[in-house]
Amino acid sequence: MARIFSLFALLNVRGGGRHPGAQLQRQAHNHRALSEFSSLTPAALLQRLNSDYVGLDSEQVAARLEEVGPNVIGRDQQPALFWVITKRVANPLNLLLLLLAVVSIFVDDAVGAGIMTAMVAISVLLAHVQERRSDRAVESLRDMVSNTATVRRRDMPGGRAEIPIEEIVPGDVIHISAGDMLPADVRLIAAKDLFINQSSFTGESIPVEKFVIDDRLERDILSASNLCFMGTNVVSGTGLAVVVATGSSTAFGTLASSMSTPRAATSFDSGLRRFVGLMLRFMVVMVPLVFVLNGVLKHDWMEAFMFATAVAVGLTPEMLPMIVTVNLAKGALVMARIQVIVKRLPAIQNFGAIDVLCTDKTGTLTQDHVILERHVDARGREDIQVLQRAFLNSHYQTGLKNLLDLAVLERVEADERLRLVADYALVDEMPFDFDRRRMSVVVRDREGRHLLVSKGAVAEMLQICERVVLPEGAMPLDAERMAAAREVAYALNGQGFRVIAVGVRELHQQRASYSRQDESGLDLVGFMAFLDPPKASAAEAIRALHRHGVEVKILTGDNDVIARQVCSQVGIDLQRVLTGPELAVMDVSALDQAVSETQLFARLNPQQKVRVIEVLRAQGHVVGFLGDGINDGPALRAADVGISVDTAVDIAKESADIILLEKSLTVLEEGVLEGRKVFGNILKYIKITASSNFGNVFSILGASVLLPFLPMAPVQLLLNNLMYDLSMTTLATDEVDAEYVAHPRGWDLHSVVRYMFLFGPISSMFDYLVFGVMWWGLGFTHSPASFQTGWFVESLLSQILVVHIIRTGRIPFLHSTASLPLRLSTLLFAVVGIVLPFTPLAGWFGFTPLPNLWWLYMTGILVAYLALVQGAKSWLVRRYGYA
Repeated sequence: MARIFSLFALLNVRGGGRHPGAQLQRQAHNHRALSEFSSLTPAALLQRLNSDYVGLDSEQVAARLEEVGPNVIGRDQQPALFWVITKRVANPLNLLLLLLAVVSIFVDDAVGAGIMTAMVAISVLLAHVQERRSDRAVESLRDMVSNTATVRRRDMPGGRAEIPIEEIVPGDVIHISAGDMLPADVRLIAAKDLFINQSSFTGESIPVEKFVIDDRLERDILSASNLCFMGTNVVSGTGLAVVVATGSSTAFGTLASSMSTPRAATSFDSGLRRFVGLMLRFMVVMVPLVFVLNGVLKHDWMEAFMFATAVAVGLTPEMLPMIVTVNLAKGALVMARIQVIVKRLPAIQNFGAIDVLCTDKTGTLTQDHVILERHVDARGREDIQVLQRAFLNSHYQTGLKNLLDLAVLERVEADERLRLVADYALVDEMPFDFDRRRMSVVVRDREGRHLLVSKGAVAEMLQICERVVLPEGAMPLDAERMAAAREVAYALNGQGFRVIAVGVRELHQQRASYSRQDESGLDLVGFMAFLDPPKASAAEAIRALHRHGVEVKILTGDNDVIARQVCSQVGIDLQRVLTGPELAVMDVSALDQAVSETQLFARLNPQQKVRVIEVLRAQGHVVGFLGDGINDGPALRAADVGISVDTAVDIAKESADIILLEKSLTVLEEGVLEGRKVFGNILKYIKITASSNFGNVFSILGASVLLPFLPMAPVQLLLNNLMYDLSMTTLATDEVDAEYVAHPRGWDLHSVVRYMFLFGPISSMFDYLVFGVMWWGLGFTHSPASFQTGWFVESLLSQILVVHIIRTGRIPFLHSTASLPLRLSTLLFAVVGIVLPFTPLAGWFGFTPLPNLWWLYMTGILVAYLALVQGAKSWLVRRYGYA
């Protein structure tokens, strides 16, 4: 065993850290080992790895897991808490606050430095705690949809087992078939028409055929024709392979540890950056202006600097990262409760922004429980021979058995099944692919004759048939009989059946293996008619999506006749239907127009689905794609939001951003609405904070010119900002108006600017009113402490209370009430702001008790301010809607 583990050690180099030299050395080791494995015969390779064709036993697996570790990439492991916190602190806004805190310490403002440090600490800790909560909740559900692999284990019942890919070890023998993701680096020991998509490594989108023997001339290990690599996927065919490298020692793991390709920025990320950029540009202009005005007019440049620093902090949306994270994390928790798993938090907002949903019909519009209703000959008469031939095809194919195969197998009685299995043995097979749209097996009967049995799409099957089996015998498939056969299939389609054709051919030149070229000259045996009834909930779910501004488009590989039937049953109004062959000959402008007018796309291949999605995105739509099949991976990656289900094939689950534990449009609709709520609450904070900051700056500028002292001490301005931000931490719990979630929502910076330019000046106008009352009405002319305390309390109360106005488009408290946590947090900090000047802490911040008359004036001013804001907001909603 020492020799075996030395080989594993060669592939599982654990040292070296992130040093480039160590990475290169490790990569060279891995490539030499893989090259050596590629050159061995299958028998020699298995002997070298102390394995064999029946696989490993549990004792061997446990020992190898202990030696090389689980089959995971280091990048996916949970980083240490120190690095998580460090990454959050390294946010540009947090770094700015910490820099200002350091400056405050040097100018003997320890309280101000403490407040700014507390802002960073609270933001980081709250975001971390909330995200960890959501991660734990989602992880418990994600375990239910983890990818698995079919592995041969000699001590398992039946000789094989379906295990999580994390438990795979070098020496395991695995089965691979269409739709599988390669769980590790493997060497093929058997392959049949095996095509692998290696675009993640080579960038080449065309699948590569793989063989048992590597006959390449070049030495590039990625081009080895008998090696398959973790992260690639099986497009078609089947294979048997032995695992030679796992985890970070794979080619994928080596690349992942030395480089990381970031995802393209989403509209959500771009919108956040634009908003932060807007506020920072505003700050760059206003802060120096405040500094210069106060320095020139008040002749105290140090005090002017500290005040300008406090203004910079006030303008910085330092809690935005925390607010975003808390909202997204809460959204993930809510979605987990409705059986929706979020793989990437930012996908939640895009989920809510979807205005076009592209989906297949099977399992979404239909029940995903296929029943074989009829098996008829070419004249439409029931014929048991059609079922028998179809059974041989479905039983002996070794690839992924789809719902149609399962329906065929279920339809055959147990006795008949045993007889057919006893009478025929598998010789070879030609797996399904999306170009031929059929799959074939070659079986040998008791007399030794070889029979090719093929089943597939009607159009593609008729192209390879030369004769038709009728009661009077096999007859030439001439134009008349071809038309009659097509009419039978078309009539079954019209009744809502999915139709598959079955053909056979006796192979007189017998061989051990056959190819797709042998799929010619077949006899058409007949047709099988499958029923996949529409879901009772589908029609209402589609209507609900339409009500919420989401257009549903069907993208299916099925023929248009049956797809039309299903669409009519679930209430989809078909203005236009487009088929794959029609789409293939369209130019860009014609397709652009057709995609807008079409609700049903039928007979599409995988690349045509991608083409439709790309056109929709180019038109400005946010596109979601729901798919779970082998052919859906490219479309899932092309969409703004890829959505799959826990029963999907590996490649679909790997490509998706969102996983549904129930394949249902109803669950999807609930997820879309939750995404809009998350975005709505984030936008509330942005609009409220931007408006408040915009108004405060104009108040500060005017006060800097008009007053002989600062309108608010720097430490008071920092405290005001901290208390306001803390009151907003519960905003993620708030409800969102039904009118807001009724339509898709995306980033609209113009809407934020409208709020700033409307509510900012209103806030500033009332600040000046407060200044006038305190200056002339209350005589605070010679009491800067009273003036600063008065504006501190008024500013804090107006910012906190106006949240209840701006958070909804309705009349607050009467038609829309904030969530209980938001009501409590705003009440708490409003009370703290009122009481603070009367406490022993007042001296720390330069506060002084306010006279009773001030409170009377303030009550009237706040009531008038809130009433005017409500009136302005109502006008804004009438003018621009719930933007």
